[in-house]
Order: sequence, then C-alpha cells, then structure tokens
Amino acid sequence: MFLKKFDLRRLRLTLMLWAGLGVAAGSSCSKETSPQPEAPAAVETHLLNSTLIGEYSPAALASRVPGMPLVGALVRYPIRVYKLTYTTQNTDGQKVTASGALLVPVTTQALPLLSYQHGTISPEGEDRAPSYYSASSEVYSAVSLLASTGYIVSAPDYIGYGAAKNLPHPYEHAASLASTSLDMMRAAKEFCEKQKVALNKKNYLLGYSEGGYATMALHKLIEEKYPTEFAVTASAPGAGAYHKTAFANYILSSDQKLSFLSSYVWVLDTYNRVYNINRAPNYYFNQPWATQLQANPFGDVPEKPAELFTSTFRTSILNKTDAPMTAAFQDNDIYDWKPKAPLALFHGTADDYVPYFNSEDAYKAMRARGATQVSLHPIQGGNHFTSVTQYTLEALGFISQY
Repeated sequence: MFLKKFDLRRLRLTLMLWAGLGVAAGSSCSKETSPQPEAPAAVETHLLNSTLIGEYSPAALASRVPGMPLVGALVRYPIRVYKLTYTTQNTDGQKVTASGALLVPVTTQALPLLSYQHGTISPEGEDRAPSYYSASSEVYSAVSLLASTGYIVSAPDYIGYGAAKNLPHPYEHAASLASTSLDMMRAAKEFCEKQKVALNKKNYLLGYSEGGYATMALHKLIEEKYPTEFAVTASAPGAGAYHKTAFANYILSSDQKLSFLSSYVWVLDTYNRVYNINRAPNYYFNQPWATQLQANPFGDVPEKPAELFTSTFRTSILNKTDAPMTAAFQDNDIYDWKPKAPLALFHGTADDYVPYFNSEDAYKAMRARGATQVSLHPIQGGNHFTSVTQYTLEALGFISQY
C-alpha cells in the first residue's frame, strides 16, 4: 500500500536491483554467560582517520546502472565517499581498528543517517568490503545511488575485513556485528561534526542476509542500551537467521540436501572459537571432512547433514545435552525482544538458505511481547536470491514513510 504513495522513490529504489547483494546466507536475550563485546561509552572518540576516496557526480552514478534511461532524473546529489577507520571491540573485548565507507551527499541540507549492513562476504571477496569501494561491492552502485537521493550512509566492513582483515570474521555473531556497526555510526557522527556535515535526528537501518541479522542485532543493541544516543527511526532487516536455536535443530534433524552447509560450518567455527569451546573439527564433522576443514575451513562439504556432521554432535544438539554450543546458539538468538521503533521483517517464503521461519518466529515473539510497530512482509515464492528485488523495493519504501 505504501509504495503507491512513493512511486518516485520506488523508481529510485529499483536501482537496488544492481546492488550485487551477493549473499551467501548464514544460518543463523543472552541466556548464558558468554563473550559480549560491550560498546564503549558514547563520550569516547571512535574516529581515527578519514580518507576521501572520491567525489561522484549524478551523471557518474547514473552510468553505473546502464540501460536505465530514467536514472539521470532520479539521482539528486553528488556524493563524496570516504574510508573511515575507527576503534571498536573484538569478540574478546580487546580494542581493535575497524573500517567502513561513509557516503555523504554534497548538500547543505540536514540529512538522515542510514546504517547499511552488508551481506556475507567470502574470504576471497575481501575487496567487496565497503571501504574498498570496488565496483563489485554492494555500496558501489545501488547504495551510492541511494545516498544520492538524500541519505548519509554508514557502511561498516565488520571485523575480519578492511582495516581488520587480519582478524577472523565473527560470522553471525550478534554482539560483535552490532557493536562494530554502532561504533561505525559513532565514527560517522564524529566525522560529520568535524566536517560540518548536517545530520538530522533520523536513523535508519537496512541489511539483507548476514546484513539482515546484523541489522536486527544493531537495532536491539541501540534500543536496549543506547536509545538516547541513536534513536532508531525505522529498520527493515531482510532474510536474517534470527532464531539460531531453531535453525540448528532444523539443520541437524534434516535428511534433505541443504546447499548452505558450507556457510553453517563457518557459523560453528565462529562459535567454537568465540565462546572458547575449542573442540577439534572431528567432534563436529565426519571424516574426511574434519581433516579437510581443519586445513581449509571454507572448503566444499557434502549437502546432507548426516554425511557432514557426526551423530554425536547432531544428537547432543537435538537432545540439548551439548551445553556449551546450546548456550552459544541461545546467545545469538535475537528474535525474541520488544522493539519500539517501526521494524519490518522481509523474507522469501521459499528461502532455502535462511528458512522463512526465522522472520515468522521473530514477528510472533515480538508481537507477543507487545510490540505494536513490527510487521511481517512475506515475499511469496521467493528464495534467498530471487527475493532481493522485492526486499529492496519494499524495505526502502517502508523506511521512506518515517
């Protein structure tokens, strides 16, 4: 319904179809004591350095989506793109230097801040992290065009990419994705203050797949701990694995082929390390996969869970006797809380990477807690990749109402 009211903006948002939201889905209320990087106090300076990558005219931005004759009429402002480096905390609580891209429209008008959390980037795709501003990144085309319509875009690289590329990426770890994204917003705000870039008081959050999970975690962190520092105006996470416990049960009880298991190996590796479980690969994986994954955690794996995962691991999770890993899953369940700001959940009903129940469970849990501004937007028949188009149009149409 709201899209009819924003037809011009919808045309702008079609540019997102070229976003290259190359998402290889992750799988996706702490209940146990576990590592939680606490975001530093707001009075602390986070911004370390800023480097101008370039200034781009509306015509140059329009040229990034060839074949769209209306583009020249849709872009509004030139944009300047900066690489920011800033301080944040790693999963072990140690201070580290992280980076991200800041996209700033060239105007004196006060504009909103939009935090954009990118989707999964494989280790060999380092140059797709936002701060490189490469043509293969999500921020280069569509997100840049979005900025030119009137948003100051903060796009964190996350730990494991950019300035922090020598550190392992904490894949699908809610606390560090949230705190790193929040500290990038803080660095962006500090930059704007120093450069006399006018920000208004609106703050939007967007992201799909791992970016959707990070967006949900960021929204939760801001509202629960820093509501006076960054009041969330609206957020629209897409296709995130918010219910980690249910996702684990879904995978380990399945006898079907699941094409995303290599991503799930990454999730297990992250939790095994971050929560100091520190088990050898042969606890989780059958041979020869255990040996192969020890040498290359990102190698190919079979698609049937029973072939990949040991019966000991599968049984212990399904029977809830694996206390350390069960606690890790619970610590990363971010579906059951009460958001105050408008939150729209978008998800393809036929998503075969991150099942639809993740968003449906979040919607039901939030409504049960009394959240009145949460809505569920099923993308009928869409899978994890075909749903990107509709997510993009409707999510940005959604936030444009606020």
